[in-house]
Order: sequence, then C-alpha cells, then structure tokens
Amino acid sequence: MSQPTDYSPEETAKTLGLLPEEYSQVVKYLGRIPNFTELSIYSVMWSEHCSYKNSIKWLKTLPKKGPAILAEAGEENAGLVDIGDGLACAFKIESHNHPSAIEPYQGAATGVGGINRDIFTMGARPVGQLNSLRFGDPNSERTKWLLKGVVKGIGDYGNSFGIPVIGGEVYFDESYNQNPLVNAMSIGIVETHKTISAISEGPGNPVFIVGSSTGKDGIHGATFASGDLSDDSADDLPSVQVGDPFQEKLLLEASLEIADTDCIIGMQDMGAAGITCSTSEMSAKGECGMDIYLDRVPTRQKNMLPFEILLSESQERMLVVVKKGREQEVLNIFDKWDLNCVEIGVVTEGNQLRYFMDDKLVAEAPADSLVLGGGAPVYEREYTEPAYFAKAQAFDQSIVKQPTDLKEVAQFLIGHVNIASKRWVTDQYDSMVGTINMSTNKLSDAGIISIKGTNKAIAATVDCNARYVYANPEEGCAMAVAEAARNIVCSGGKPAAITNCLNFGNPYSPEAYWQFVGAIKGMSKACLAFKTPVTGGNVSFYNQSTIDGKTVPVLPTPTIGMIGLIESKEHITSLAIAKTGLNLILVGEHSDDISSSQYLIQYHKEQLSKSPNFDLDKEVQMQSALLAIIQSGLVSAAHDVSDGGLFTTLLEMTTTYGIGVEVNISAEGRLDGFLFGESQSRVMVAIEDDKLDQFKKEMEKATVPFSMLGKSKGDSIKINDINFGTISNLYDTYSNALHKMMS
Repeated sequence: MSQPTDYSPEETAKTLGLLPEEYSQVVKYLGRIPNFTELSIYSVMWSEHCSYKNSIKWLKTLPKKGPAILAEAGEENAGLVDIGDGLACAFKIESHNHPSAIEPYQGAATGVGGINRDIFTMGARPVGQLNSLRFGDPNSERTKWLLKGVVKGIGDYGNSFGIPVIGGEVYFDESYNQNPLVNAMSIGIVETHKTISAISEGPGNPVFIVGSSTGKDGIHGATFASGDLSDDSADDLPSVQVGDPFQEKLLLEASLEIADTDCIIGMQDMGAAGITCSTSEMSAKGECGMDIYLDRVPTRQKNMLPFEILLSESQERMLVVVKKGREQEVLNIFDKWDLNCVEIGVVTEGNQLRYFMDDKLVAEAPADSLVLGGGAPVYEREYTEPAYFAKAQAFDQSIVKQPTDLKEVAQFLIGHVNIASKRWVTDQYDSMVGTINMSTNKLSDAGIISIKGTNKAIAATVDCNARYVYANPEEGCAMAVAEAARNIVCSGGKPAAITNCLNFGNPYSPEAYWQFVGAIKGMSKACLAFKTPVTGGNVSFYNQSTIDGKTVPVLPTPTIGMIGLIESKEHITSLAIAKTGLNLILVGEHSDDISSSQYLIQYHKEQLSKSPNFDLDKEVQMQSALLAIIQSGLVSAAHDVSDGGLFTTLLEMTTTYGIGVEVNISAEGRLDGFLFGESQSRVMVAIEDDKLDQFKKEMEKATVPFSMLGKSKGDSIKINDINFGTISNLYDTYSNALHKMMS
C-alpha cells in the first residue's frame, strides 16, 4: 500500500471532506496512516449522506416500534409492515435533490430507480410510486427548466419501468430557486416468507455483483450531496448518475426470481457510495468480513482505478451474497435475463473488509468502523431559535384587511400554481400501468393500490406544508403527519406507518438545526398519537444555495410518506360529489384563521405569520370518528380542508362530475378566513339524506363538532348568496394555471 512521494494524507482528507478529528479517528481505527483509497472510502461512508452523523442523535428519538412492524428503521433497505394474509408492504422515500439541481432529468430519473431498487432488493415487487417536488419562483426560467427536466425524468423512468404513479405534490417558493427538492417514494408487496435481508454472513459464501457494468458516473456522489450548492456546483456534474429503466426492469425480474429460491443469504442495492456501502453495511450487519477483488468487477471504462470502482454510483447494480454451492442457480437466472452476474469476492471470518486489485491489497478497513451505528462519527450540533420565530408568533390577523370581492380572491387562488391542478405534471406519468391503481378514475385524498388476491388495498400519500414548518417547526411537522393520516382516513384507510424525507439547510447553522430538531419533536409526538411508527427514510441537509456569496436556505421541508391499510375495498371513499341532493357537512371546528395560508402569503403578500390552528388531540379524535363512519358506509364523499381552504376543497369535490354546491356559512368571524383559511382538523363530507340521522348520532357520540353547510345542487358554487361561477368556468382556471406557466 505504498504512496506517491507527494501524498499528504492530512491534506487529502481535508480535500475529501473529512474533518481533522475524523482523520485522526481513521488513523486510530486502522492503526496506521491510511492510503488514498482508504481515505476515499471513509470520506464517503462518513459523509452526511451515508452516516447521518449530524442527525442520528435525534433520529434515534423517533418512535419505531409497532405490532405490525416487521423491519424497524435502519434494519433493512426499506420499511416493512405486516398487512395480513401472509403479505407485507415495503415502502420508503428518499431524496435526490442535489443531483436534480445540476442535471434535473437524470437526477430525478435515478432517484426513482434507486428507491425502486430499495424495494425489490427486499424481495418485494414495486406496485406504486409517489413524489414530492419543490421548485423556486414559478416565473423563473430556471424553475421551468428544472420542472420540465425533473418531471420528464420521473415520467420516462417510471413509465418505462412499468410502475404507476399514484400520488404526489408540487409546491413553488423562491427559497427553492437554486436547490429544488426531489423526493421519491416507492411501495411494494411481498409474501412475508420471501423477504430478503441486506446481510452478509457465513464465511466461504461467495459475493456477486449483478446488473449493469460499473462506470465513472456518480463517483463521490454521496460527498457531493453532503455540501452546499454554489456557483461552481456544475463542475460536479460527473457526480450525477445515469439511469437505464429497461435494465432495471430486467434486474427486478431476475431479483424476484432468485427470491423464489432459497439460495440467497442477502442482497443490497448499490446506491450512495456504491460497492463501498453495500460491502460494509452488509458485513457490519452480519458481523463478518469480505475479500473483494475489484479487477473482477465488470466495468464500462478501461483502466478504472480502485477508488473509482469502489465509489462509483453507477445505477442498476446490486450486491448478492449466495449460499456456497448454489452459485450456478444464480448464474443461470441472471444469464436468462441477460444481466451481469459475476463473483467478485467471498465472505470471511472477522470484521475486516479487504479490497484487492490484480491480487494486490489496495485497501483494508474494519466493516463496523464505516457504518452508521458503528464507528461513524456522531455529532450533537448546537441549535438556536431564530429571530423570526418570535415575530411569527406575534402575528395578528386583524391587521389584514378583508377584501370586498371574494369572487376575485377565489379566482386568484385557484389560478395560483400552488393550489391549482397539477395536471401538467401528472399527465406525463403513467398512472394505469399494472392495472392495480384504484384511484385514477375514482379520485381520493390518497393514492390507492389494490392488493391482488385479497379484498384489501393500500392507501398512500406524501405530505408536507413547509410554510407551516417554517412558522413553527414542531407544530408544522406534526401537522404534516396529521395531514397524511387525514388523507389516508378520508380514503377509507387506517394509517399504519410512515417514512420520511427530512430536507433542511446546513446542520452547522444553529438556526437551521433548530428547525430540524423542532421537526423531529413534532413528528415524534404526532406519530405516537396516530400509532404510525417511523420505518426509515433519509435526511438531506445542505439544501441551500451559495449564490454570489449569499447563503439561501430552503424552507424546512420534512416530507412525510405514509401508508395505510384499507381492510375492505368497499370502504374506499372518493373525494368527488357524484350526485345532487347530498348533505354537505364540515367535520371539525369552523375557523376563520388565515395564518400561514396561501391566501395570506400569495394574495396579501404576508410572508411571516404563525402556524394555523391545530390541536393534535382533537385531530386524532376527529379522524377516529371519521374512519368509523366511513367504514359504516355512511359517507358518500370525503375531502380534507388543506391548501386553499374550504373553497378549494369544495371546488375539488365538484369538478369530477360538474355538480355544484349551495353552502351557507353562518359562523361569526371573517368570511375570507372561513373560505380561504387553512386551520387544521377539518374534513368536508357528503352524506345521503337517509343516512344523515345516523351520521349525527355517531358524531355526537364521538363528541366531534360538525356543521351542516348545504347541499349539492346546480352547476355552480354558491356561498352565502355569492355565486362564484359555474364549475366548468372555475375548473378552466383551476386546471390550466400550470399549463399557462409552462407555455
């Protein structure tokens, strides 16, 4: 392991992003001066992206246990929840923010590919995808370029791979101008006895690399994702991987075929840090070592150096540990699918990872010294309440003048891209491939996937209102969990568990870290309240841009991905009003609160206010009562009140069939707040006349407030004798806003 005469390990470590104290710890673990390849290994494995060194202290406080949880957070490639009938649901959400900021098409596409691999390496077949996207100023040409590239990347990869997109969200704010957020979620179904673990064990068992050949794309991608974006970030373009959905489809089928055998010890996707990550994490979990021969790895370029092979993040690759003597079965399966399947190493006694090139030892390290929960550093960062927070709490909505023309306000809001239909985006996704998406023709608050061979379905959603989190991180993140649960319940499901994608600024900024800590606290209390354990996800720090010397952090965006179980498909509830004469009822407390609403932010240009009214206990009580009446067959339609307020909720309930509503709001307070405010814990339901008495009895028994607002009738939205227009005209504004922006 000799070095060039000009090799300076301390300077090299600094260049690779290792802190001086981290370099000293590497020397201590190895008992000697590391060579360049070893420093490269530690730099990626101890990067924020792989080690969570600045977040793990707080992540450990999240609730992770539950009776249906089959794999707790951090144990496997994805979360795993028992859904009965011998089946489990695997699901996870991850970010691909930095790559998408530099090369939006491939950045988004490979994000979709990577999260799907996390699902099928567990033996689960992916059945649905969701995404949560954030972009900057909608009038900016850069925003339009990023949006076009990201949406096309997601659509092209997902459509080619053959998995339907069942839900998602898109939001615009200037804080995301340079650094968009691209969070991708995937869901899969697996028979519980066929799950595959990401583990290596059994000395003498062979280690295979399968899938695509290894190239130079993505080298140091994990390090790239662990720093700020700047004017020079385009120079890091080689860190962005290139995806091939058709190759991934073959890899999926081959992986599920070997899952049907009993010849596999363990399997793991090669995501961030490539071979380095999969060999170290699988070995550390199995308390064993590996000898890996890098010259055997199929490569796309000649003369690749050891560190390039180890750190490459080329897509559509996995590491598989096979039972000794069963090699030919695996080779035959991958040969059938015309994929690489090459034995590159062997499991060994002890915990040492040894990497060879042409029979020469080029790097060596203890596996447990590299990984999260082992030797990777753990930091406790300081955090400080920012000055803006006190100002936000002091917000008094009485200073906001009520407009005289509410029709003009409604037109403005439903024509704003943060509230308007996202058809321009969703039309580019295939939502019907696989014939199991049940929410395309029967719109509901959550995406719904049929579980074949049963009468059950999975409901899934992604939610986060970053403006709420900015106003109050703890309450705002609790609201994100509550909204996700509300969407599941409105669709007829019982919330089961969450995954998360925690998008924040620089962890070394005390103000940014304060937002992160508050969000974790809010997530914890909400998940405990809803009995939805956290099964995993990822943390994405450094989501901010250094432009012309000025640092601009994004709004704190802890995206919540949630799944729920619909026990009977008869319980599936649409948000659409399908007939006239239905009673329109607001479940939950009436409120004229306009804090942090899109109405306040976009129409009145008030950027700073407190978070909306929210009481977690009342939210849990309301959702429990709502699910009971839905499962009793009393509800014809249900839709939660969220962005855009009650008016937007009513519009979205009427557009499918063009059936209007006549509503009367008699509560005291400001009418603009009742119509456009975003106070939480409210759901609009439509109830048949013959079920109304039973509905009232059930709600009164549950002590949940409700308000009779009106009936479905006509072809317009009429509120307190104000005719806001016909559904067709309102829908024209609502459905074309994003198209106009992108034209």
